[in-house]
Amino acid sequence: MSALDGTLQLATIGGVTAGRVAAAGICADLRSGEMLDDTFARRAAGLDARDRRWLRELMYGMLRQRGMLDAILAERVRGGLGRIDADLLDLMRLGVYQLLHMGSVPAYAAIAQTVELAKVRHGIGASKLMNAVLRRIDRERDALAVPVPVELVDALAMKHSHPRWLVARWLSRWGEEEATVLLMKNNAEAPVVIRPYGVVREQLEAMLEALAIGVEDAPLVADSIQITGGISLTELGAFKQGLFFVQDPGSTLVTRYAAIPAGAFVADLCAAPGGKALELTRTAGLVLAADRSPQRLKRLLDNRARLEAGNLVVAVGDARHPVVRDADAVLVDVPCTGTGTFRRHPDARWRLKVSDISVMAALQTTILRAAAECVRPGGLLIYSTCSLEPEENDARIDDFLARNPAWTLEPPPQGAVPAGVIDRGFLRVLPQVHGSDGAFAARLRRRQ
Repeated sequence: MSALDGTLQLATIGGVTAGRVAAAGICADLRSGEMLDDTFARRAAGLDARDRRWLRELMYGMLRQRGMLDAILAERVRGGLGRIDADLLDLMRLGVYQLLHMGSVPAYAAIAQTVELAKVRHGIGASKLMNAVLRRIDRERDALAVPVPVELVDALAMKHSHPRWLVARWLSRWGEEEATVLLMKNNAEAPVVIRPYGVVREQLEAMLEALAIGVEDAPLVADSIQITGGISLTELGAFKQGLFFVQDPGSTLVTRYAAIPAGAFVADLCAAPGGKALELTRTAGLVLAADRSPQRLKRLLDNRARLEAGNLVVAVGDARHPVVRDADAVLVDVPCTGTGTFRRHPDARWRLKVSDISVMAALQTTILRAAAECVRPGGLLIYSTCSLEPEENDARIDDFLARNPAWTLEPPPQGAVPAGVIDRGFLRVLPQVHGSDGAFAARLRRRQ
């Protein structure tokens, strides 16, 4: 048993609820470099559905508001936050978020439980500090004030809880109004959007409505369905029957933009978690879905079995060294900074460094060059990211085309995607404009 696991057991004995124990563990995992979705799935596995929803609201909400929570705490922790242990600071953030943003949590419970958690993990001195800070914030909740920075970039970064360097980039690119909308979109809960599979939208919609599940039109993709209300999709009969899978419209548009010919042999070289590969099976004759991570391919294998996607082959493979040749089309949904999906991954904004953009760009160049070797003469190469950053998008394609005269940018047939998401022949989906996750794609044709 690890020291951390031992601490968590003590916390449970100390009377802290299982959801809060899990939240403390998730925070520790994030500091060690784990991704939020992965640690959440593991830590929440033993909770019932209600407690999982509560934990998700707490963890994802706290991370979306972390910058403002820190500004509030900095004014009420003597000596500043720099003197506070990183784990204790995370516990403070969790406590303050419960106090200020979770109406279902009584103030006394938020304070008492967080104080006890601090005591178990850090001792009596830490619990006394936690008690004093949380009680002060509770007393001042109707008049909480933090100094507003003079510079616009600093003010927006604090108000909307984003790193300053990212806010500065987006302000420079889009201006105050559009950048502010993007920041607000990133702090909103991402909707659940599903794709019918083996059934038309109207049939699936009727099945959901018969269960009193709220359905709405999804942005940009007419046959997708947006689900409203907190429900467990995996418990639905339609899910177990393989009649849908979950996919944001931004991802769906990448495959629509690709406009793969019917019956084609398609290789998806960065496939996990597999939504785009599943979408491609609708028209392709055969889809080979490869990824370097066997663990990340498990979700695709589960979905393949559930949906009975018989024309989908799954394999482990590194996109930098693919073994496929003479494919009709190759998709590389390359690793990226993911700045277009911050609403789904609120941990990413705090993990990302400005240097990561150039690191990712170098990897993307390597993968794009290798993928081009897999395409037959006359075939298609589709490059995509969920990043908003030009260094990972336009610049990668401009550089590739300049170095490879046998390739040209070829937009899809008219009507394949809404005209409003085509820019310079590229697919460009922006959260602040289109209301979905961000996405970029380039459709490249190899000369015969």
